[in-house]
Amino acid sequence: MQYKTIVLELLQQRPEMHEQLRLTRRLLPTLETCAKELKVSHEAWKETLSQAKQGSEPSQIASEAMEMALKELEDRLPSASPRDDRETLSLDKAMAHVRSHTSRE
Repeated sequence: MQYKTIVLELLQQRPEMHEQLRLTRRLLPTLETCAKELKVSHEAWKETLSQAKQGSEPSQIASEAMEMALKELEDRLPSASPRDDRETLSLDKAMAHVRSHTSRE
């Protein structure tokens, strides 16, 4: 599983955030942090789903777990398109929020 590639695609869907991270040289550290969080979340969801759906195909469980982990990550990132011109992107707030949710505990 290429967690970094997945996270990079999510960040690229948010051009303002991606560019700000790139310009401040925080793209790689953010990418690595988010990829680790995605991996931990994916593994936790696989464990949870395998216990809840015993006898299900492992590939199906892994796929569902990835969908849930991605949803969690996307929910923590700012919207790809602000709702209106007055809504500004706050990278610091977004990254603080992401860091505060490093696991599904």
